[in-house]
Order: sequence, then structure tokens, then C-alpha cells
Amino acid sequence: MRITMLKMFFGVLLFSAVTAFDFPRPQQELPQQDFSETSRCTIKNTAFQSGEELTYKLYYNWNFIWLSAGEVTFKVTELGSQYHLSAVGSTYSSYEWFFKVRDHYQAFIDKSSLLPVVSIRDVHEGGYRLYDKLTYDHSNKKVTSLRGKTKNEAKETTYQVSDCMHDVLSIIYYVRNVNYDKMKSGEKIPVNIFIDKEQLPLQVTFKGKEKNKKIKGLGTFNTLKVSPQLVDGVVFKADSQMSVYATDDGNRIPLLIESPVSVGSVKAVLKSYKGLKYDLSSKVGG
Repeated sequence: MRITMLKMFFGVLLFSAVTAFDFPRPQQELPQQDFSETSRCTIKNTAFQSGEELTYKLYYNWNFIWLSAGEVTFKVTELGSQYHLSAVGSTYSSYEWFFKVRDHYQAFIDKSSLLPVVSIRDVHEGGYRLYDKLTYDHSNKKVTSLRGKTKNEAKETTYQVSDCMHDVLSIIYYVRNVNYDKMKSGEKIPVNIFIDKEQLPLQVTFKGKEKNKKIKGLGTFNTLKVSPQLVDGVVFKADSQMSVYATDDGNRIPLLIESPVSVGSVKAVLKSYKGLKYDLSSKVGG
């Protein structure tokens, strides 16, 4: 069974912590978020900006031992009418006796909707390699995949999909702009994602707010907590429960993600950040 660092991380973070956000808090009262089909296909960005950079440290627990597995860095760059999103992950040399990872994810998303235009996944995980370039035709509800072990070996296939389809990167930045301000604990948010030749309609349950949450190396924060719906299979066990804590401020960045996986458990902890759109006002202690 192949459980890779970035597959775990994107399972833990991108299918889950991506939804641990709420809308910025201006002085006026915000209307409750509408999750109808039309509204889910476009949203205004108020949570992030070009130059934002977030680095996470990933830990893997195996036989009661926590191993420092590697790091993943997310970046945002402005490109005219689009944002270029990237995530680059690699294992530490001390972990590579167990498994070596060099993964690159990219997405070009439309500024007006935050939906992906093109996304690229280029992964090297042990002896496994994959190149997958997805081109989105939202008006015709199609995704075209250029997929193979390498770019030169990739073959093209077109898939029919639903509205509001995201990739593993765009969904992070899209849901950071959802209005959680009037949501009650237990309410759910629908999200659609296309990955590995299929679309996944998922839901995330809002668990409310948790104050004074200590984050190793960063301090104490007021946080939002969610529990995402997980996909059974290679990465997650059936009935697994995940906890995601994000800053309860205008940035809504994930601070800590914890989850069991098929073998052991994983956690991702925010290591460093820069270029945030707002002050980190959720931080209440050193």
C-alpha cells in the first residue's frame, strides 16, 4: 500500500482544512452564505493576496513514534485576470530512507470566480511518477486531462463533470472566502473536486470556534474548527474523523490538521507565513 507524504497532506489539508475558513469581518453585518448551485460557482476574493506564502511541516506517526516527514509550501502570484497558485512538497533527507517525495502542484484560477482554468500535478513519490494537466471548460461542464507517467507520455481524455468543479489547490482559496459568520455548529458546506479521473462531491461540517488553541512553534490562537468528510480508500480508514483548526481572523489560514490514516496518523502544522492580507489578529499569546 502506497501512502505518500503529499497524498496524505493533500488528503488532510486540501480535502479538509481548505474549508476551515470564514468571511472577513467588516463593520457591517454580512449576509448568510448561499450554497445554491449558482452562488457556489463564483465568489469574490477577500481573504488572500499575491505574495502570500505558507509553509507546513508534516509529521507521520508510526508505531507510536512521530517522524518529521517533510514540508509543503504554498504560494500565490497575480497574473493579470488570474492567480497562479503553487504547492511544492518534499520529504526531509532523514525521512527518505522510508519514502522520498518531490511533488509540484500548480493551478491557474480565474480572479472573478476562483474556479480553476488549468491545473498541473507533477509528482515523484518513491518509484511512482505522475503528470496530470487538467483544463476546465466550465460552460460545457467538461474537464480535459492530459495524463501519464511523464508529460511526454501523457494521453488526453475528456470527462463530463458537474458545475463548480475545483482542483486540489483552487478549492483551498475558494472556500477561504465562504461566509461562516452566521453558520451554526453542525452546519455543512458542499464542495466539488476533480482528481484522479473522477469528481468527488464532499461536505465539511463546521464545528464552531475554539479559543486559546496552542500551536507548536507559533503561539496561542483563537480558531475555527471543522470536520471534513473523508474519502475511504488508500489514505483514510472508514469512519475516520479529522480535526482542522484555522485562524479566526480575516486570513482564515489552517494552523493545525490532525487525522488518522490507513497506517498510523498524520498532522500538518503551520511552520511559517508571510505576505498575509491581514494582521494575524487571532493570535492571543506567544
